[in-house]
Amino acid sequence: MYTDDKQLYIAHSENGNINLIGKMANRHGLIAGATGTGKTVTLQVLAETFSQAGVPCFMADMKGDLSGISQAGKMSGFIEKRCPEFGISNPQFHGCPTRFFDVFGEQGYPMRATISMMGPQLLARLMQLNETQAGVLNALFRIADDNNLLLIDLKDLRLMLDFVGKNANKFTTEYGNIAPASIGAIQRAVLQLESEGGEKFFGEPAFDIEDLFAVEDGKGVMNVLAADRLMLNPKLYSTFLLWLMTEIYSRLPEVGDLELPKLVFFFDEAHMLFDGTSKALVDKIEQVIRLIRSKGVGIYFITQVPSDVPADILAQLGNRVQHALRSFTPQDQKAVRAAAQTFRANPGFKTEDAIMDLGTGEALVSFLDEKGAPSIVERAKILFPLSQIGAISAGQRLDINEAAPEHIKEYRSFFDRESAYEVLTEVNQQLEETKQQELEAIEAEKAAKIKEKEDAKAAKEKEKSEKQKKAIKRGILGTMIGAAASSFARSIGTQIGKSVLGGATKTTTKVSSSKKSTTKKSSGSVIGKAAKKATQTVVTTTTRKVTEEILKSILK
Repeated sequence: MYTDDKQLYIAHSENGNINLIGKMANRHGLIAGATGTGKTVTLQVLAETFSQAGVPCFMADMKGDLSGISQAGKMSGFIEKRCPEFGISNPQFHGCPTRFFDVFGEQGYPMRATISMMGPQLLARLMQLNETQAGVLNALFRIADDNNLLLIDLKDLRLMLDFVGKNANKFTTEYGNIAPASIGAIQRAVLQLESEGGEKFFGEPAFDIEDLFAVEDGKGVMNVLAADRLMLNPKLYSTFLLWLMTEIYSRLPEVGDLELPKLVFFFDEAHMLFDGTSKALVDKIEQVIRLIRSKGVGIYFITQVPSDVPADILAQLGNRVQHALRSFTPQDQKAVRAAAQTFRANPGFKTEDAIMDLGTGEALVSFLDEKGAPSIVERAKILFPLSQIGAISAGQRLDINEAAPEHIKEYRSFFDRESAYEVLTEVNQQLEETKQQELEAIEAEKAAKIKEKEDAKAAKEKEKSEKQKKAIKRGILGTMIGAAASSFARSIGTQIGKSVLGGATKTTTKVSSSKKSTTKKSSGSVIGKAAKKATQTVVTTTTRKVTEEILKSILK
């Protein structure tokens, strides 16, 4: 129970009340213990006590049990028996103002982040990329930033990977080598993340961490994240909470040590945060935890054994509640021994033995004192919650969701503004159109060249054909006309020869009829041949001229 002197009554030992000092609540804490030993009830007691003091809290609800913090508890035989031990005569049961959230938007209001907000380092962890692939992802974010491309959801990331992969040679000089194999590995990781429901987590409106700091009627609001389905993807669960924690750290101003924290952040199943996490990221977590307390935020890890938390981070968890651990194996004994060594010893009992002897609802408790030093560990009984233990009904959850403020209800409305996907889609379309135009121009040029060649070939063939036709015509006509001319000439020559010969014979007979016939024949023959030759020469020349004129007219 909260008291006016800024102390929170959490447990009771044989030496009296054990209070968590409000000014030291931002020095972080640890709730550890085996399954079924009371860790969830301790978390609920702490959270509702902070709420009563006006401090809002954030917590992940693994099984739905923490939803009961929204309803008033009631008296039971167990509580009635414990009241005298705790000095409580008339417990005032009450619930806490509560808001339910769900990454998948099923049991509460969606809690989304954008790809850019998550950043390459956390995304690389989420997708379990190796060092080389993480380097390529980091380069991709730089390329997006330098080109004013917003990375909001997974389709933005997917198309950005495609764009960078296809143009890797253009980015190598400025951003380093971008191997196709690394791009392919990241693309496969994105597809797997989508299949696991990641597309519901990345998008807008992104969750505003200011909504975690609400106070209603003087009580801090309990922000409960439904994590039963989220737990099926441990990487998404732990990376989301790590993002939320780092977002709180980056957004809040420095305030130093306040009388009470501004927010308490409960990180259940804390071992998931560190499993498979790179040394660089663990160092970043350590830095956040070390510095976030100066911003008025306390972080409380809930896990089974303290060794689940790295030693450097464990050293910063000043407020401790250790529930029972069981020792069945040498490894269990080692864990018990390690847990005992984290406490400031109490001379009244042996811490290692006490850890194994604790009953349900009992714990070893050590809070920081007014000076910030760990107090001596005490064996104590944790207070009972004043709110309901266990899950609420679906109807009660629905009523609480419907009663949420309007600005919280706006998280239901998903919107998709212009981002890398839309810009790159338009660029790809323009490139495709330009490429198509270039291909069409090349094809048109090829077609023109082919037509030009075909036309030239056709003209050449036509010219050749015309020449052949003319040559054939010349040959045929020349032969025909030559033959006709020869025949005509022979006919004319014969007739002229006969006329000349006849006339010559008659003249010769008149001159000397007494000459012998042989002399007459000889003279007629000579004259006839001469006349025939002269006649053929005249006819041939005339025939050629006529033939040439005919050919010219035909071949025009």
